[in-house]
Amino acid sequence: MADLLRVFIALLLVLAALWLAARLARRPMRNRRRGGALDVLARTQLSRGASVAVIQVDKTALVLGVTDHQVNLLHVADADAFAVPEPRPPLKPELDQPGSLAGSALSPSTWKQALDALRERSVRK
Repeated sequence: MADLLRVFIALLLVLAALWLAARLARRPMRNRRRGGALDVLARTQLSRGASVAVIQVDKTALVLGVTDHQVNLLHVADADAFAVPEPRPPLKPELDQPGSLAGSALSPSTWKQALDALRERSVRK
């Protein structure tokens, strides 16, 4: 009976170790290093074994040519040159404003009029 208990505990320890290893393997490698000065801004695959990558190191952007066998420095630039501008919020169309959609099925005012007409028909008198 003691041998069976010892085997069961060993099995639980092995399963716990496998579960822990699986949890650690699922984490992205990028987030393990906090406060790192290296970041991949962009990468484009040119062929099966060649690509171009833009790497940010502090305030500098390095354009690298990457192949299966080597890495070549193609250009050094300021990292702000590769910054993506913030998207502008979309404009809100006015419901009462006449435009190219006025009277069409895509016009919000047409849908509003249709809903008002349905509400009037569905009211019990």
